[in-house]
Formats: sequence, C-alpha cells, structure tokens
Amino acid sequence: MSPLVETREILDEIRTLFADKGNDMYAGEPVSQTEHALQAASAAEQEQASPELITAALLHDVGHLLHKHSADCAIQGIDDLHERIGAAWLKQHFPEAVTEPIRLHVDAKRYRCATDEEYLSRLSPASVLSLELQGGPFDAREQKQFENNPWYEEALRLRTWDEAAKIPGLATPDLEYFLTFVQRVLEHPVDLN
Repeated sequence: MSPLVETREILDEIRTLFADKGNDMYAGEPVSQTEHALQAASAAEQEQASPELITAALLHDVGHLLHKHSADCAIQGIDDLHERIGAAWLKQHFPEAVTEPIRLHVDAKRYRCATDEEYLSRLSPASVLSLELQGGPFDAREQKQFENNPWYEEALRLRTWDEAAKIPGLATPDLEYFLTFVQRVLEHPVDLN
C-alpha cells in the first residue's frame, strides 16, 4: 500500500470515528466528544504548538471513541482506560510525539492534582469522578516518576488544553481543518524527543 493511500485510509478512519461517536456527550461535560476535541486542538494551535501536539490535542480522547463501554461508564464505576486504548491504536501510525502525550494525559491530571490545590479545586464533577477511578492524585514517588518521563512537559500542555476544552457553543475550526495537521504528521513524521 502506498503511503498516500495509507494516509487517506487513516484520515477516513478518524472521520468515521467522529461521525459515529463524536456527537456523544463528553463524559458528563456540557460538550460533545467532537466539540471537546476541536476545542483542545484549537487551544493548541492558538499556542502555536507543533503539528504533532495539535494532532495529539485533537485525538487525545480517541480512546473514548474506540472503547466498547457506554458513554456513562464512569458513573458505573468503570475506568475506560481511554488514554491507553487511544495511544495504542494511534501508535500503529503516529510517532511518539503524538502518542506519548496522549498516553500520559491522565497521568498529567493526577500529577497536577497532587501538586496544585487550585487546579484540583477547579475540576468539574465529572473530572473529579474520573480522577477517583484513575487512581487519584499521585503520591511523591509517582510525581517523581512522571517528572522523569521525557514527554511529561508535552503531557502537561495537553492537559491544560484538555481542561479548557469544555465550553458549550465555542466556535472553532472544523474537523477537516484540523485533519490537515494530522495529514502533515502522517506524511512527515518527526519524533521530537
């Protein structure tokens, strides 16, 4: 298969995932999965992030679109492990500069909750519930381990965009616009680490 055909197929697969499940509400938040993804990607672009990080922001919750649990699984006490599912699925085609911040974005929340009381106090009720299911704030050993990961700064940036991406009705560019960044990364993968 040619790289061009493979890129087109991956983009179509992403489009299909958002078409099939993107209109689902985002885990107790006032936005859909697609709105959340577009807002996160838009925030990354506004900060002039790399194409890899803009792609990570767009696809950071793709695991929610891939898993087989119901949209309200957190209320049922289930951690859907979306960060691992999404990163593993994306790893087939994307460099670590995309997949590692995604894999670590839940750890980034747990880290921030352990190191920043104000951050913890601003979490939405849905985010507090998922934090509990994800293991709660890091302990000192986990904090140090996270800080030693070469991708921790990118994961923290992604976490900031993730938390900001919950505004009902916020105007953003559409999915096709952000898929141009995804395409650029697929056609010219560069690992930044």
